Amino acid sequence: MAAADDLKFQEFDDAANLLAANPGATTISIDEPVQIPKNQRSRLQEPGREEDDELLGTDDSDKTELLAGQKKSAPFWTFDYYQTFFDVDTYQVLDRIKGSVFPVPGKNFVRLYIRSNPDLYGPFWICATLVFTIAVSGNLSNFFIHLGKPTYHYVPEFRKVSIAATTIYAYAWLVPLALWGFLMWRNSKVMNIVSYSFLEIVCVYGYSLFVYIPTAMLWIIPERVVRWVLMMFSLCLSGSVLVMTFWPAVRDDNRRIALATVGTIILLHALLSVGCLAYFFDAPEVDFPAPIIPAHNGTTVITKSVNKVTMPVSPSVQ
Repeated sequence: MAAADDLKFQEFDDAANLLAANPGATTISIDEPVQIPKNQRSRLQEPGREEDDELLGTDDSDKTELLAGQKKSAPFWTFDYYQTFFDVDTYQVLDRIKGSVFPVPGKNFVRLYIRSNPDLYGPFWICATLVFTIAVSGNLSNFFIHLGKPTYHYVPEFRKVSIAATTIYAYAWLVPLALWGFLMWRNSKVMNIVSYSFLEIVCVYGYSLFVYIPTAMLWIIPERVVRWVLMMFSLCLSGSVLVMTFWPAVRDDNRRIALATVGTIILLHALLSVGCLAYFFDAPEVDFPAPIIPAHNGTTVITKSVNKVTMPVSPSVQ
C-alpha cells in the first residue's frame, strides 16, 4: 500500500513553499472571478465605443428595460394599460421641455430624459397647445395685417383649428410610426443598430415641437422677415434634438442610408415649419370687393381700398 507522502501532489508542495517564502504574494482562487484592472479593461475595448454605448443606453438602461419587461402589464383594452403612458409628474415634464428647448451638444435626448419613463402626457398636450396657438395666432395675424382697411370685416376662421390639428397630430404620430418601422427593419439587417421603441420616438417628436409654441405667438408680428428668422431659429433648435437622438442609432448602418435617414427627418421637420408659416401666417392678401358709392353729380364712384385709386364712371356705363 502506498505511503501517505506518495499521494501528495508535488505542485501543491511547491506552491506552499512559494507562499512560505513570499507571504505577500497575490493568489487567485478558481472559485473567484478574475477581475481585470480598469486600465487594462479600457485597452481591451474599442476606442470610442464605450461612449457610444453610454450614449445609446445599451448597458445599464437595457438591463433596466429587461427588468421592467418582467413586470406583469395590464391588458391593452383596460384603462390601467393606458394609464402607464401618463404616469409622469410636473417636474419630469418640465425637465424634458427644458431639454428640448436647450439641447446639450453630444447628448442623447432619449438617454437623458425619456428612456427611464417615456410618456404621452407631454407630447399630447404640447401638440394640443400648438394647434390652438397656431390657429389663434394665424387669425390675429390676419386681423393685424388688414387693420385700418375700411372694406375689411374680421371673420374668425375656425377651420384653421381643424387644419392645424390634422397637420400637427398626423406629423407627431405618422412620422414616428414610419421611422420606428424603418429602424426595426434596419435592425434586422444590421446587428449594430439600436432601435428605439415607438413610444420613445413619439415622445421625442412631441417634446421637440414645444419650441414652436412661443414661436407661433411671435409670428403675430406683421413683418415677414422677422417671421422667417424666428422659423429658422426654431427649426435649428428642434431639428438638433432629432439629429442628436437618431444619428447615433443609424450611424453604424451604411453611410448613404444613415445620411438619407437623417436628411429625411430634417426635411419633413422643415416642411412642417415652412408649411405652417406659409399657410397660417403668410397667406396671400385677399382683394375685397370695392363698395359702390353714389356721387351727388350723377356719377358713380368706385373706391378700391387696396391701391387707394378712385375711378369716375359716367352714367352711360350703367
